Amino acid sequence: MFLNRLTHQHPQIFQQAQKWVKDIQRSLPGGALEAKGAGFANLFPRRARVQRLATGFRFTEGPVWSVQTRSLIFSDIPANKIFTITLNGRVEIFRNPSGNSNGLTLDLQGRLIACEHGNRRVSRTEHDGSMTILADSFNGKPLNSPNDVVVKNDGAVYFTDPPYGIKPEQQVQSIQGVYRLSPDGKELQVVAHDFKGPNGLAFSPDETQLFIDDSSTRRHIRVFDVRADGTLANGRLFYDMNVKETGSPDGMKVDSNGYLFCTGPGGIWVFDPTGRHVGRILIPEQPANCAWGDDDFCSLYITARTSVYRIRVNTPGITMSRP
Repeated sequence: MFLNRLTHQHPQIFQQAQKWVKDIQRSLPGGALEAKGAGFANLFPRRARVQRLATGFRFTEGPVWSVQTRSLIFSDIPANKIFTITLNGRVEIFRNPSGNSNGLTLDLQGRLIACEHGNRRVSRTEHDGSMTILADSFNGKPLNSPNDVVVKNDGAVYFTDPPYGIKPEQQVQSIQGVYRLSPDGKELQVVAHDFKGPNGLAFSPDETQLFIDDSSTRRHIRVFDVRADGTLANGRLFYDMNVKETGSPDGMKVDSNGYLFCTGPGGIWVFDPTGRHVGRILIPEQPANCAWGDDDFCSLYITARTSVYRIRVNTPGITMSRP
């Protein structure tokens, strides 16, 4: 009776109440979206939900969207394979063995670049299927275990090199570094060296900043200014993710408005360009990485342990200049 009177006598109040209920439902721990700040819900279509596209893998990582094949390419690290999943959900093997590949990206020519966790190198798959080693050592010593990788629009390759894929006695590098390979592939240089466990990395839309997270006990995201020569400067804390929940910052991507989507405890943590945590996309499994995809780049694909998930967003992700 009360609701009937409220509906007829105060329709605006009733509509606002309905909106509050829906907002609360969207932020419940068991739901797909958990709002932490204003504007979070505007990042997604009204009925956006997390969809599981494929499962049965061992540990998925490194997703990247191929415009040419209209498919998602991703790694299964312990399975030693790279898979693709098409828009209609068909899963196929892209490369076997993969060198226990982890992070993947595409270069300016659409060639696949892989951080080969097991082979301790960064490789490139040529259009004819042959392999090119881009980096496997620094100062004459083997790299640790390259983890994640991004390509700048000038063709330079940036990658992180924590020791997660090797035994302690195998590490011969004195640092867990972040490296830059010059566009011509001739010069490999350290651009950041004070990390304990560098992992995911992503450029801002204008490429003047590079976000890098530390998945060690530090559990934080830092941001660096990118100089004209490609080196990094002014590293500073962007967000401290040292919370009670298990999980650490890992793979991350930035949308075209500068919002950062970073895997972390419980799901995908979303930050506005100022570093304010506005919400999480909750995932049934602990996520490891994410990537923009579909024809409009308005889908966020998520690799999470044994499965691959997808959720639609309102703002397209950064596509750079990749074929």
